[in-house]
Amino acid sequence: MTRPTVPDVAHRAGGLVAAWRGFARGACAAAAALAAAGAAPALAEPNFPITTQQRATAQQVAQAGVPLSELAPNAPDSHTVQRGDTLWDISKLFLKSPWRWPELWGMNLDQIRNPHLIFPGQVLVLVKTGDRAMLRVAQQAGGVPTNTVRLSPRVRSELLDNGAIASIPLHLIGPFLNEAVVFSDNELATAPRIVATQEGRVMVSRGETAYVRGDLGGARDFRLFREPRPLLDPTTRELLGYEARYVGTAELVRPGGDAVDTAGKPVVVPSTFVVSSTRLEAGVGDRLSPVPQRDLAAFAPRAPGKPVDGRVVAVYGDGLIAGQNQIVSINRGTADGMESGHVLALWRAGRVDFDRTDAARPVMQLPDERHGLLFVFRTFERVSYALIVSATEPVRSGDRFSQP
Repeated sequence: MTRPTVPDVAHRAGGLVAAWRGFARGACAAAAALAAAGAAPALAEPNFPITTQQRATAQQVAQAGVPLSELAPNAPDSHTVQRGDTLWDISKLFLKSPWRWPELWGMNLDQIRNPHLIFPGQVLVLVKTGDRAMLRVAQQAGGVPTNTVRLSPRVRSELLDNGAIASIPLHLIGPFLNEAVVFSDNELATAPRIVATQEGRVMVSRGETAYVRGDLGGARDFRLFREPRPLLDPTTRELLGYEARYVGTAELVRPGGDAVDTAGKPVVVPSTFVVSSTRLEAGVGDRLSPVPQRDLAAFAPRAPGKPVDGRVVAVYGDGLIAGQNQIVSINRGTADGMESGHVLALWRAGRVDFDRTDAARPVMQLPDERHGLLFVFRTFERVSYALIVSATEPVRSGDRFSQP
């Protein structure tokens, strides 16, 4: 199906699509070159997948750089990476079309060690030769960044654990890395559960005690969930999984066991937990699931490698419609090739109308129009969660998405 566009939509949404694709394709490349220069501290460097086509394009471009016509109109001669920058900021600074990752990645091919790391204090220099341009990393005396910026708590939170800057502001998706969870079956029915609370209270909050029974599996940190609901495919009504309502987190204080009472009868001693954070007050019956390890390094935005077509399943939480910076579930998961970092285009369904300028009043099917972008940040087998990074209209269950 050919994706229709109109001028005003292209101006508002199309440009944003381009931008977010560049987030992965452009800016993350600069990170590679920067890491290669040695200006960053010695850190473990994870491997990231680079497609054969991307590598081939990069190698071709790297031979002669990028045409000057592809640079942003006000591309600076150099830029010192600041704390608070994101990969998207760096990408759009140098390229007119910041989603063109292979080109920017190719510009740095000679210096690349890891194409997804960029650190505050590193300096990018734009080298122009004839009608071509290449991006280099300036060598600093002693290999240590000279600029020092005092960190505010907000800015510090935007750095990855290894000190590199993030792809997008982490405060937008960070809270949902543990909260947004889909279980393939109703496994919470057999998960550990709260069976009693401090002083018999109906609900408990942060810092208060809860007592838990069930197999903890050796874990100490848990998420608390309530009321799992089935997620159904908006088109086929097929069961995709179970989404549980996030309550908070709890930490094991003392494991339970078996004991005998004063009369010599066996009794069950539940495990003791302290509630460490709450989105809702916790209570008897809430279920526990171990806190997973977060993988922030996998969030470099990029377009899917193949055509994608799917639907929004639901708005996360209790809402029926959603807007920018809210979370939705979608009916594509790892089984469909969906990955964290994929950027998707949102489409508004074209309505059926009549041509009132024609006496015969023929029926018309207006084309779909693109009106926003999704950023996938957490994937499961049949379902994924995505952040609405832009939307000109409310997003609701059943809305269509595709590759940007």
